[in-house]
Amino acid sequence: MLFSAQKYPELVRLSYELRLDLLNLIHDAGGGHIGGSLSSLDLIIAVYFGGLLKNNHFILSAGHLCPALYVVLAHAGFFPKNKLSTYAQLGSPLQGHVSLDTPGVEYASGALGQGLSFACGLAVGDRDRTTVCLTSDGEHQEGQVWEAAMFASKYHLGNLINLVDHNKYQIDGSIQDIMPLDDLAAKYLRFGWTVTVVDGHDFRQIATALEKAADSTYPNCIIANTIFGKGVRAFQYDYHYHDIKVMDESLYQRTAAELESVINRLNPDYGT
Repeated sequence: MLFSAQKYPELVRLSYELRLDLLNLIHDAGGGHIGGSLSSLDLIIAVYFGGLLKNNHFILSAGHLCPALYVVLAHAGFFPKNKLSTYAQLGSPLQGHVSLDTPGVEYASGALGQGLSFACGLAVGDRDRTTVCLTSDGEHQEGQVWEAAMFASKYHLGNLINLVDHNKYQIDGSIQDIMPLDDLAAKYLRFGWTVTVVDGHDFRQIATALEKAADSTYPNCIIANTIFGKGVRAFQYDYHYHDIKVMDESLYQRTAAELESVINRLNPDYGT
């Protein structure tokens, strides 16, 4: 396994600690993309702290989810944690979309839908290593994603994993209302990929799927069913929190207290 069963409780607690870091980052900056960052955070944690990323590639296609990546990179030691407070400031390497100025980043995200194509190029050029690409479900409304899916199948990119954050919301509402994806798994199967569907907040399921995908001879799609705004009740399932323009101070205090309470309960010394 990518990580031992004993590590799961540590990862669950870490996921809430990093949610608090993420909330503080958005609060300090005065705004940012928080809903999808919270839904995708556990997926990024599993990749970085599960052992898969060693000597491999990670591409964040949905660049606006960068707050989640930034808190993970800081915890992994790519840059000091105090740099998180510079998010979205002029001259900071931590901008609203990932750039090559950010330590630990291999891909500067542009318009949605381009990252999987870039990941295909990496997978072709470096077949000895695995390339993991994190995409959003909303960006599957872009045609370039499906061009990349065809390319990956034609060139038998078994070293490519597309990890889909399927939180079912985008900036203007639910995906079902705006442009339904219908059976996304069936689409990838028809394009010649192997497909696994997991609970995107269950580290055991994510680890098992990543380990299986790393040994595949076909391109791999892991569709992770996630909760938009996961971990903060006020944000969950509410597309208005796709991008917070200004975080109300009372809302910040309530959500921070909520996360701190969960972190304390997950502390093995809690109540002793």
